[in-house]
Amino acid sequence: MAENLQGKLVLITGGSSGIGLALARLVAQEGARVALVARRKEKLEEALASLPGEGHRIFPCDVADAEAVEQMAAQVQGEMGVPDWVVNSAGITRPGYFWELPVEVFHQLMEVNYYGTVHVCKAFVPSMMERGSGHVVNISSVAGFLGVFGYTAYSGSKFAVWGFTDTLRAELKPTGVQTHIVFPPDTDTPQLHYEMPLKPPETKILAETGGLLSAEEVAQETIKGVRKGRYVILPGFDPKWMWKVSHLLGSGTYWLMDILVARARRIARKRGAKQAS
Repeated sequence: MAENLQGKLVLITGGSSGIGLALARLVAQEGARVALVARRKEKLEEALASLPGEGHRIFPCDVADAEAVEQMAAQVQGEMGVPDWVVNSAGITRPGYFWELPVEVFHQLMEVNYYGTVHVCKAFVPSMMERGSGHVVNISSVAGFLGVFGYTAYSGSKFAVWGFTDTLRAELKPTGVQTHIVFPPDTDTPQLHYEMPLKPPETKILAETGGLLSAEEVAQETIKGVRKGRYVILPGFDPKWMWKVSHLLGSGTYWLMDILVARARRIARKRGAKQAS
C-alpha cells in the first residue's frame, strides 16, 4: 500500500530549484509539509511561494558547513518535528578535462555533494532511528556508478555518495529507517544549463546518445521508488540499461566506454575541421 504523505514532514536539501524543487511540489500536492533547505534565502522564498498547501518552511543553510547543518537541524526539529523523509538533493558539478580542472574544484564538489550528504544524515538520522521509521533519499547520478568522460571531479563525489549510502543502508536496515539512492541521467535543470558550455567536446557527444529527463520525471520516479521500498532508483530508460550493462559486463564496461569515447573523439575532430573550414 502506497505511503500516505498527508501531514508527513519531508525535508529536501537543494530544494530551491531542479530535482529538489520538483520533489517538493509533488509531495506538497499530496499534503506533506515541506522543509526546504538551500543556500540562498531569496531563491528559497521563490520556491516556497510555488508550493501548494500550507505548513511549509524554509531554512537557508550551506550543507557543506557541518556546524550550520547542525543548527539548521535543531531549528527544523524544534519547529516542525523529526522529518519522515530526508532527501539529499543539494549538488553541484563542474565538467572539464582532469588536467585543466583546479584542485579546488575537486574539494568543492566533495564538500557539497558528499560531505553535504553526510552532514545532513548525521544531523537527522539519530532522531529517525530513535523514532524507528523514516526514509533517507540520497541523490547520486549515473556518473555516480559509471565513470563518465569529463567528470572526474563530479563522478568522484557522486561515487562517494553511492559508497556511503550502500554502507548506511546496511547499518540502518535493523532500525526501521529505510535508505534509497537515486541515479538520475542528464536532467533539465539550471545546473545542466550551467555546465553545458563547460563540457569537453567528447562529453557533449557522449551526452547526445543519452536521454534527457525533466526534473518532474525524476521526482515522480523517485517518489514511486521510495514508496515501493526500492533501494536503487533509476529514473528513465537510460540509467536502467546502463546499470544492467555495467553489472553484466563488469570490467568489460571499460572496454565499451573506451570504444564510445574513441568514437566521440573522431566525431569531435570532424566537427572541429568543418568549423575551421
